[in-house]
Amino acid sequence: MALFLLFESASGYSLFHAYGLDEIGQNTEAVRNSVLDLTRFGKVVKLVAFHPFSSALDALNQCNAVSEGLMTDELRNFLEMNLPKVKDGKKAKFSLGVAEPKVGSQIFEVTKIPCQSNEFVLELLRGVRLHFDRFIKDLKPSDLEKAQLGLGHSYSRAKVKFNVNRVDNMVIQAIFLLDTLDKDINSFSMRVREWYSWHFPELVKIINDNYLYAKIAKSVENKSDLSEDHIPELADIVGDEDKAKEIVEAAKASMGQDLSPIDLINVQQFAQRVINLSEYRKNLYEYLVTKMNDIAPNLASLIGEVVGARLISHAGSLSNLAKCPSSTLQILGAEKALFRALKTRGNTPKYGLIFHSSFIGRASTKNKGRIARYLANKCSIASRIDCFSEVNTSIFGQKLREQVEERLDFYDKGVAPRKNVDVMKAAIESTLNNTSQEDADGLQKDETSVKKSKKKSKRENVDGEPMAKDKPLEVAADGDAPIEPQTEKRKKKKHKLEEQQQDEVPPKVNGHDTEQNGTPKKNKKKKSHEDLDNDGDVQMRSEGTKKKKKKVKAQGD
Repeated sequence: MALFLLFESASGYSLFHAYGLDEIGQNTEAVRNSVLDLTRFGKVVKLVAFHPFSSALDALNQCNAVSEGLMTDELRNFLEMNLPKVKDGKKAKFSLGVAEPKVGSQIFEVTKIPCQSNEFVLELLRGVRLHFDRFIKDLKPSDLEKAQLGLGHSYSRAKVKFNVNRVDNMVIQAIFLLDTLDKDINSFSMRVREWYSWHFPELVKIINDNYLYAKIAKSVENKSDLSEDHIPELADIVGDEDKAKEIVEAAKASMGQDLSPIDLINVQQFAQRVINLSEYRKNLYEYLVTKMNDIAPNLASLIGEVVGARLISHAGSLSNLAKCPSSTLQILGAEKALFRALKTRGNTPKYGLIFHSSFIGRASTKNKGRIARYLANKCSIASRIDCFSEVNTSIFGQKLREQVEERLDFYDKGVAPRKNVDVMKAAIESTLNNTSQEDADGLQKDETSVKKSKKKSKRENVDGEPMAKDKPLEVAADGDAPIEPQTEKRKKKKHKLEEQQQDEVPPKVNGHDTEQNGTPKKNKKKKSHEDLDNDGDVQMRSEGTKKKKKKVKAQGD
């Protein structure tokens, strides 16, 4: 059976025919030994066809399709044109060797071309890749390297494309930095306590908080300088006047030794560093909360921002966490205990990182494992919603949190919780209502903006074009007085309207109104007859006057 090789390079698709396999052998070791020698390998493999990519964008699309295990139309046309045709109902007398098994299965499903991908084919393709520039004419090694470099950059850039607001890598770095800051601040605060206790040992028992201790150590400086005038300043730092007075009284009767000014300056500087670190830790925590609300709002509202961030960082990414089953998520962070239990055949751990959640602490001892399993189930649902949902909402997380609360009540009091189907339906309805309200608000804003723009345009027209009332009066040719002032125009308009109303009043015929005699059509006909009679009377009068004039003329003659 003939063997063809499909090789996908950065410059295009190429098809090779492996025809001289008997010369090097059919096993992979023989091929591996002959790959380095071009004279031997050139007798085995022969170029059949080469289809270059039209552009860099085309190369990127083809590379993405191959990596996803898809066959494009270009690849299908290339294979159908250059491979031997298979008759209907008969088996192919050749096979196609491919590097990607997914592409091979796709090619076989669509074109019925038998494909194979094994170590033997991969070694042959390795030799083709090594001597590819020798098989194709007018292809320089530098051109091939440039194409590979450009395609590699574009492919990696396309794979790294993501939503900037939903970068889980920032959460992973922030939670790692938060943990290290906690350790550093704790160790530095202990160092400040030890250092300043040589000078003022009684302050340790009065102030327990590390941040406040560093602040007071910086503000007090030398204990011998403390007096009652410093009580308001100390009260502002501590937040309690009684503690401030206690500090002043303890400084008066302190057993600590005196320090030189240089030593006090060093203590102050180190205390300032601890204060700055603790303030930066607060800002970093606020940043982590905002990022978690953007990336995984449902997981954050269910289990908390810090625990959710630890789960994401331990899984590697939000997508990896979403792919984990709830049983794996339940023991994330307790891998050592799990494998130790499997090795010693002991009891496996019930919880890992989710132990830091408040739900497990609130549960009773016998129900901790049950609530941990239930909480892991809800966390897996929330992480999948956050990862694959396009709508950024925390409604599902709030509903899942309510379910966990109901489950706690069920374990403690026996109150039956709601079903998961009903809760999810309510969450979906609330999300749809929120989206519809947002759309309606957006439409209202658009309508108000359009109305405002129309009003502005009308005002501009009014300001730019004066109306007829504002037009100046027409002056007569002599320039003495205006022809028709506004009052006269209004009077004439009123007279015209009155005359039109009088004309519209129907005349009386035989002492009755026309409304009693018939319809408006009949009124029109009667009006027309009356007009004709009046016209006839006028014509007769004019003829009579003409005859009288003729008679007068004749008598005069």
